[in-house]
Amino acid sequence: MTWQSSPPGSIYDYIKVASFSLGPDGLIDQWSLRAEQLFGIPAREAVGKDPIEAFVPADLREAGHRKVAEILDGREWTGAVPFRMPGDRALNGIAEVYVMPTETEHGERAAVCIVVDVRALRGIETDLAASEAIFGQSPFGFLLFGTDLKVQRANRRFAAVFGGGADDHRGRTVHDYLPRQEAERMQAALRHVLETGESVTDMQLVGPAPGSNNDRRHWSINLYRVHSGSGRPIGVAGLGTDVTRRHAAAREAANARRNLALLNEAGARIGNSLDLETTARELLDVTVPVFCDLASVDLYQGLLDGDESPRVGSLWGSPRTESGGGSAELRRVAFASAVSDAPLADAGATPVTVGAVHRYTFNSPCADALRTARPVTISGGDENGLVQSTLAVPMVAHDTVVGLARFSRAKGSEPFGDRDRALAVELAARAAVCIDNARLYRREHERALILQRSLLPPGDPEASGLDIACRYLPGNAATEVGGDWFDVIELPGHRTALVVGDVMGRGLRAAVAMGELRTAVRTLALLDLEPAEVLAALDEIARGLGNPAHTAGNQLRPPQSPQSTRRALQGRDIDPAEVYLATCVYAVYDPVTRRCTFANAGHLPPVLVEPGEPALMLEVPPGMPLGVGGEPFEEVEVELPEGALLALYTDGLVESRDHPLDDGLRAFRDAITPPADTPGEPRSLEDACDHVLNTLDTHHGEDDIALLMARVQGLPGESVGDWTLPREPRSVGRAREYARAQLLAWDLEPLVDTTELLVSELVTNALRYGEGDIRLRLLLDRSLVCEVWDAGLVQPRRRRARDTDEGGRGLQLVGLLSASWGSRRTPRGKTVWFELPLPDGGPTEEPSVEALLSMF
Repeated sequence: MTWQSSPPGSIYDYIKVASFSLGPDGLIDQWSLRAEQLFGIPAREAVGKDPIEAFVPADLREAGHRKVAEILDGREWTGAVPFRMPGDRALNGIAEVYVMPTETEHGERAAVCIVVDVRALRGIETDLAASEAIFGQSPFGFLLFGTDLKVQRANRRFAAVFGGGADDHRGRTVHDYLPRQEAERMQAALRHVLETGESVTDMQLVGPAPGSNNDRRHWSINLYRVHSGSGRPIGVAGLGTDVTRRHAAAREAANARRNLALLNEAGARIGNSLDLETTARELLDVTVPVFCDLASVDLYQGLLDGDESPRVGSLWGSPRTESGGGSAELRRVAFASAVSDAPLADAGATPVTVGAVHRYTFNSPCADALRTARPVTISGGDENGLVQSTLAVPMVAHDTVVGLARFSRAKGSEPFGDRDRALAVELAARAAVCIDNARLYRREHERALILQRSLLPPGDPEASGLDIACRYLPGNAATEVGGDWFDVIELPGHRTALVVGDVMGRGLRAAVAMGELRTAVRTLALLDLEPAEVLAALDEIARGLGNPAHTAGNQLRPPQSPQSTRRALQGRDIDPAEVYLATCVYAVYDPVTRRCTFANAGHLPPVLVEPGEPALMLEVPPGMPLGVGGEPFEEVEVELPEGALLALYTDGLVESRDHPLDDGLRAFRDAITPPADTPGEPRSLEDACDHVLNTLDTHHGEDDIALLMARVQGLPGESVGDWTLPREPRSVGRAREYARAQLLAWDLEPLVDTTELLVSELVTNALRYGEGDIRLRLLLDRSLVCEVWDAGLVQPRRRRARDTDEGGRGLQLVGLLSASWGSRRTPRGKTVWFELPLPDGGPTEEPSVEALLSMF
């Protein structure tokens, strides 16, 4: 016999059982403790009493006395007896009584009575029925594990899922139902619940369905410890629910949320730059590793070269140009991987690196995707056996195939489904539209850039009395082409016009406007107008190019930059998009006097660096931008010392969103000022330009940059011949003598005869049609220039003389024998000039007989 410190659980833990005995006289002679608990009467009050009189109602006492008499006669009896508590008239309950006759030690008849509370029995019956209904009829799998963690009982639902009958599962363990790893998790949880009493709720387990190794099922397990009536742990109850469908629905919902988030991110991150390669990389940044493990983008080589990309349905060239009838040439522009850095390669093919040009064979799935413009799913197939499945998705925008995107998932990842396929098509389409937009923009940008560069001065400009260097940096592909320009224009008298301008706006429109204005500047320069007059004429031209209806009558304060001009226009309800606006500085430099005349139309002021001095901003009235109108332009004349440095520039050099304009101008002046500790020859203009661009924080790419720098080198005095002649006929001969003597002094004897003849014609015309004294000036530089000045305002006009005319052929002769000729107004009259090229050592070209006879 085994003795225990705590009694084992039994039925008596749940029902109320009491005992008492009756003596030969039918009175109670023994009263147990359980009887005290059941009836609530202590033994001292019960012993010696008649049980019929004490506990049975009055109307049942007679029958009760008969039963007691029969029992004392030696008969057993079992029955249900209503009973009441002493002193209580109400019926309290029904007791099931078991009466067994016995004898005393003296041989007298007695009885032992065992009493059970029927209410407790009925409660136990009800609880057992409910437990059986819950356990047996539950739609969920129910297991009861013993303290040895073996199955003691399984319900019918569990048996229906895992096979066999409910009794067949007795004695099994969780290893009989789950894979090893999951079974160990489950067993550890069972042990923890049994030892601590802590319940486990919604524990997720995954395992194959019974009878299948591929169908994975998901279960939600709830565990709690089971106790006996005395509170002793007797096992663990487990309730299992198949949540495979719920898990699949949750996974679908999560995938839908992920796809929506991915599409939202793609909309925000793809296409931020107008660059083909960058857009392709942005697509991979969005999809790897969120959507796939490896990805690549191939674009048609023709598209990258600027050609039109292939159209859907006509993607294949002839075998002569595309070997084997395969795809057109593609270039891999982007690759991303979360599992391997090695380039992706199809089975049996050479790996394709980023930047490599390749083709897909005709029978390959990728070629089929390109040919049909439909996505293709590829199972495995990579060279290294890393990939489980691949989606080859053609990138189609507006019926234009621009390339192919490949999304791959490595082994161990979930294969692509229909929802993934639809998402991949959407992502590729978005990227394709951005790439097609970048292609169209690149084409327009290149055309605008070609147009812009074609309108800029070719090579290094040259000018008399000036050493010139220039730089032009267009904006990058992310910013549209601007309208910045500069020009160096040779004027009569070895003078030079320096021009720097900036058309507001970007793109082809700005480049075209710049070309129109630059052409207009050159045309006006040929008229030899004053700088203020040139800008006034340009302003009228610019207003005519746009919509002048909004500009007439608007009086605006002179702005300091293109940005302030736009703000001023917007403040007056003028749409800048409806007018051609430009800023411009026009300067004319005379190498004889070293004087430069400036006029400004809303542009940044020129910068002057005198030898040994810091750079300073020339105070040139800014004026209104071209195209606004309403204000005259002012001129400022500045005498430039020998060796001085003059700089004209556009706002892209000094203005940026990262710093104020004043800071940029200050930095520019510091960069252009030569260091004080470097005596000797100043650095070349080319080095000065490079130093400025390398020193300034120009943020190149935000805007175009134009920089024109000129170092003053005045015409030497010995290269100038200047005489004043009285207004009398003999001045013609004297003018020929001065010209001959000066040319011989310059060692230009081959030009003497022609110069004498043309000087004679111009001085004669001045005497005949001009006024006041006559001034003759010869200038020697890269060519010979002769100028005849007088006070008359009537400009000479070349005409064809009739056969009978004795005169009128002088200007025809000047035009025939000179390289060029013309006239211009001066503050005190006019100047007529002609230019002769210097002899190069070869024979001087004489006019033909036919040319001479054509004058008559």
